[in-house]
Amino acid sequence: MLTQRLLLSDRGGMIVLGLVVLMAIVVPICNLALPTDSPFYVSNFTVALLGKFLCFALLALSVDLIWGYAGILSLGHGAFFSLGGYGMGMYLMRQIGDRGVYGHPELMDFMVILNWETLPWYWQGFDMFWFAALMILLIPGLLALVFGWLAFRSRVTGVYFAIITQALTFALMLAFFRNEMGLGGNNGLNDFKEILGFDLGAKSTRNGLFIASAIALVLGYLACRYIVTSRMGRVIIAIRDAESRTRFSGYQVEYYKLWLFVFSAMLAAVAGALYVPQVGIINPGEFSPLNSIEMVVWVAAGGRGTLFGAIVGAFAVNYAKTFFTTFSPETWLFILGALFVLVTLLLPRGIVGLLDRFTRKGDKS
Repeated sequence: MLTQRLLLSDRGGMIVLGLVVLMAIVVPICNLALPTDSPFYVSNFTVALLGKFLCFALLALSVDLIWGYAGILSLGHGAFFSLGGYGMGMYLMRQIGDRGVYGHPELMDFMVILNWETLPWYWQGFDMFWFAALMILLIPGLLALVFGWLAFRSRVTGVYFAIITQALTFALMLAFFRNEMGLGGNNGLNDFKEILGFDLGAKSTRNGLFIASAIALVLGYLACRYIVTSRMGRVIIAIRDAESRTRFSGYQVEYYKLWLFVFSAMLAAVAGALYVPQVGIINPGEFSPLNSIEMVVWVAAGGRGTLFGAIVGAFAVNYAKTFFTTFSPETWLFILGALFVLVTLLLPRGIVGLLDRFTRKGDKS
C-alpha cells in the first residue's frame, strides 16, 4: 500500500519505473529467446550497455537525493561508486583461485608479479559474498560518515564542500594508483571468471546482472521517494531553502545532512558494485574527478530535484556519450561542457522541466 501511494502521487516517476520494469522484462527475452537474425534480437553488447546505464541511473539518483533536495553539491560521489566497485572486484578476484595466469591458489596475478608472499589482511573474507556485500556498504558508508561529520560540523557548504569532495576523490585516485595498495595499481582488478558460481561470460549471467541492476534502481528510487516525501524529507528541503532558519527552529541540521549524505554514498556504492561485473574491470580511473562532474551533468540535464529526472538524464547523456565517442571521440568533452552550459542557461529544470512545460500547454489547450 505504501509503495502504491508513493507511485500514485508521482506520475513521472511511475512512468519511468514502468519503462525500467518493461525493459527488464523485454531485453532479456529478446536476447535469450530470439535468434540472432531476428530484427528484434538484442545483442550481448546492448545488454551490457543498458546494464551500465541502469547502474549510472542509480548513481545519478544518489547525487540528486543530496543535491536536488538538500542542496549539497558533491563532486566526489565517484569515490563512493568506485569503492563499491572495488569491493565487488575483490570478491570476484577471490573467485578466480588457481585459474589465474600464474596458477597461485591464493594470490592474484599482480601480487605474484610484485613478489608478494602472503595475501594482505584486508583481502581476508572477500572470498565470501555476504562479507563482500557488507563491506561494499560499510566502507563507503564509514568514509561518508567521517568526512560528512567533519564537514557539516564545521558548516562547510556550497562551493567549498564541492571542492573538498573533489579533493577527496582525487586523493583516493592517487592512492589507488600505487602498487603498494595491493589493489592492482594502474591496471586495477580484472579478468573475472564467475559470480556466485555462475560464469560471467554466460548470456544468462549477463541478463541476470541486468535484471538485478533494474531491481536495484527501482528499489533505490522507491527508497529515495519515501525519504523525500516523509517528515524528514520536508526538513531536508527546508534546510536546502533556508538552512539558518531551520537551525534556529531547533533542528539539528548537521545530523539531517549527515544521515542523507551517508545513505546517498551507500546507494552510489551499490551502483558501483553492480557496474563492475558487467564491464569486467575496475581501476583507479573510476575515481577521476571528471567522472563525478559528469554525474552532476546527468542530474542537471534530466531535472534536478525530481529523482526520476536523474534517471532520464543518466540515460540521455550516456547515450549521447556513447554516440559521440564512437563517431567523434575528440569532441566529446567539448560537447559535455556545452551541454552543461546550455542546460543551466536555457533549461534550468532539465529535460523533465521541458516535458512538463509542453504537457501543461497541452492540458490548457
